Amino acid sequence: MHKTGLRVVVTGAGSGLGRELALRYAQEGARLALADIQEEGLGETLRLVEAAGGSGFTRRCDVRDYSQLAALAQSCEETMHGVDVLINNAGVASGGWFEDLSLEDWDWQISINLMGVVKGCKAFMPLLLSQEGGRIINIASMAALMQAPGMSNYNVAKAGVLALSESLLCELQPKGVQVHVVCPSFFQTNLLNSYRGPDNASKEDIAKLLEGSPISAADIADTIYRESQAGHFMILPHDKGREAWAIKQANPQVIYDEMTHLAVKKLATAGR
Repeated sequence: MHKTGLRVVVTGAGSGLGRELALRYAQEGARLALADIQEEGLGETLRLVEAAGGSGFTRRCDVRDYSQLAALAQSCEETMHGVDVLINNAGVASGGWFEDLSLEDWDWQISINLMGVVKGCKAFMPLLLSQEGGRIINIASMAALMQAPGMSNYNVAKAGVLALSESLLCELQPKGVQVHVVCPSFFQTNLLNSYRGPDNASKEDIAKLLEGSPISAADIADTIYRESQAGHFMILPHDKGREAWAIKQANPQVIYDEMTHLAVKKLATAGR
């Protein structure tokens, strides 16, 4: 197998998709900077990375804190002498009807899922620009494209990640930095461990969708690796996600009507 020797940063690397991304790059012989707030999970990821043929180091990092991300970037410069791939993956789950969500729920969601990506890009930008090359992969969600009812703060945060990525695409491509955004549908992961919302019904709905997914986090990671290497900007790992996005592009009203119907059904089930 050809070993790339890529220098890769993964936030949220302590479990789930972040761990699988680290392992996918480790298979290519990558050197990895693994960041998360869960230090125990990070240690396990590093052990698996080394077993898979990669190497790296870990740093506890809360993406809400820009100073911690800046310190991570400095460690990458000192330890790996640069970064080839920055993957802004750290994220949390949330749900609830808009009238039930508190402003604190909104602040928490936006501070991690959107501003965590903004701060990650900002912290590594000087290094990427000084290299005149590199790749940014931002993990969004199909929620950025298809706004389902009962998860407005999550939808808005992920739509912001998409808009940020589109903005950076046109700004950074002339400077040699490639940008990608990933919009997966539900897949088998431990995302619900971070769930926050005003009711359990939304959490239970999401749990069913996660459990019923035909693909795993490892499948998503492999798609991200292959499609980003191929230069694709928007990466849609799910067949049904690609189909739904095509429908919305052709006739948005079809999707709006479907989401409204879904809202009516969920409200009736909840007795609201």
